[in-house]
Formats: sequence, C-alpha cells, structure tokens
Amino acid sequence: MMTLRQLAAVPPSIPTRTSWYLADLAEARGKQELFTRQSPQKLKVLREHALVESAISSNRIEGVEVDKSRIGTLIFGKPALRDRDEEEVRGYRDALKLIHERGTALPISEATIKRLHKLCRGEIWDAGAYKEKDVDIIQTYADGRSRVRFKTVSAQQTPQAMTEMVELWNRGESEKWIHPLVLAAALNLDFLCIHPFRDGNGRVSRLLFLLASYHCGIEAGRYVSLERIIEDNKERYYEVLEQSSARWHEGKHDPWPTLNFLLFILTQACKEFEQRVGQLKSPRGEKTEAVLAAIERQISTFRVADVQAGCPGVGLDLIRQILARLQKEKKIKSLGTGRGAKWEKIIN
Repeated sequence: MMTLRQLAAVPPSIPTRTSWYLADLAEARGKQELFTRQSPQKLKVLREHALVESAISSNRIEGVEVDKSRIGTLIFGKPALRDRDEEEVRGYRDALKLIHERGTALPISEATIKRLHKLCRGEIWDAGAYKEKDVDIIQTYADGRSRVRFKTVSAQQTPQAMTEMVELWNRGESEKWIHPLVLAAALNLDFLCIHPFRDGNGRVSRLLFLLASYHCGIEAGRYVSLERIIEDNKERYYEVLEQSSARWHEGKHDPWPTLNFLLFILTQACKEFEQRVGQLKSPRGEKTEAVLAAIERQISTFRVADVQAGCPGVGLDLIRQILARLQKEKKIKSLGTGRGAKWEKIIN
C-alpha cells in the first residue's frame, strides 16, 4: 500500500515514458470495441489460445509445469488430475474464467483476492488464507548461495496492509487522483510487496492485474495472454520489481520501473490483439460478418441506425446491401419505406 499512499499524498508528475504508454493504451481502448465486433469466430479462437497460454505461462514462471500432451485436456476437458502441478494449472484456468466471465462486476476486494488464491492453489491447506508466518523473498544462486531479496510485510501486519491497499484502490478509482492504469500497476506492486500468502503470490498478482485492467476498460487480456508476455520478459520483470521494492517499507521507493513495465505489458497485449484481429480498416468479408452479427443481436424490430450502431466503422451502403440481400433470401422483411423504416427478422 506504500505506492498507493505515495500517489494519494502527492499526485506525481507522470514520467514521459509513462505518458507514451498511456497515450498508446487510450488509442487501443478506442479501437477495442470495433475489433471485438468484427470477427466472432476469430475471437473465439483467440480467447481459447489466450486461456491456454495464461494458465501455462503464469504457473511456469513459478516452476510449475505439466506434460504438454495434457494441456488441451486440462484446460478444456475434465480429466482426473495426475498430480499437484496439474491441479494448480486447472485451478488457474478456473480463476481466469471467473475474471473473464465477471469482468468489472467482480470487485477488487480482499474477498476476491482470497477467492482467486483459493482457486489457483487448489486443495492445499492454506488456500485462500493469509500467511501465518513471515515469508521473505529469497534469491538462490547457482552455487548454492542465497540472499534475502526483499523482506515482505510481516504476517501480523498483513491483514491491515491488505485492507488499506484495497481501500486506497477504491479511493483512487472514485477520487481519480491518478490515471486508473497507473493505479492498477501501483496496486500490483503493493500486492507483491505485501506478499500476503505463504505461496502463490506471483500467480495471484497476475490475476489481479488482469482484473484491474478490466476495471480500467482494457480487455486485451481476454484475447492475448498477459502472463505469456510477462514470461517472455521474465528477467526484466524480476529486475524492475527489485528496483521498485527498495525502500518500499519507508515509502521512499521509486515505483516507476515496475509501473512502466506493467504498462508496457498491456501495450504489447493491445498491439498483438490488433495485429491478430486485423487493422482498423478490416477486409470487406469481416465487415460483412460484423453487420450480420449486429442484425442477429436485434431482439425485435430494428432500424438501419440500430445496425449501424452495432458495427461502428462499417459504411451505410454496405449495411443496406446486406439488408437487401437478406430480404431477397426471405430472412428479414421491411415494415415500411424511407430512412426510418423498420425491419423484422423472419422466423422459419
């Protein structure tokens, strides 16, 4: 909560690099709705691929790996689990599904954080419970030497620190004393420094960042694995965490290395999403698919304007061509003439 305290006490000047990331993310958010309406089938494939990558990468960062031949079955099937590693991968999948299904309806609260921990840790005895003993972050070298890389918040102080962290997040959201994406990154850094659980903190931090990005209006993590991008930059991930955690307990730390790294991760996810779905000016086939999907979503009678609102970026001429074709195929019928004419789907 020391990062959130810093931001709440004296709203900082945003570093130039941070401003660049925020500008890129604002543009990506503007395109997001158009992309998610363009190609439903392509998006379904992306969602499934991201689910697999996220569950595998986030656990692999922590040294948890499973047989590659079992991955598809673990994520999409219901096999008998062979070992503890498979249980943790399956549990992470369940936590991801909860976030993707609930989105912003799932609050960032202590109850939610404990629930995410319980899901991704499975049946282990302390799943969903704060640590009972102090746990420091230890770095072990190849020659067997080790050192304390960071002293986390004590077990005794953890409940109070977590309560304050969540309260500051909620205040920041409502009072808007910093950009919400910076707030989301700060929440993640503070969570990792508190280190509230005996084990599984890294995985929960990544789930929490995904959930916070939903609260900030960025949903690229539904289609592109944030965890896989973090894994691809794992060395930098550990490096910035060490930089930003120095003097964290006194509130005199520099949070920006970690905050910028997390904003970079989101930016990369948004870029990948755009590349995979296609450019803003989509091919005619994808625009046709977007119009057909918009018509399918209409519940009762509808106007051309209703369809146009459902597929922004698609020209009026194409919409009218598709309506004329569907009318010829006797899938819809016109209930009038002129610009305000209503249309109705024909149920066979």
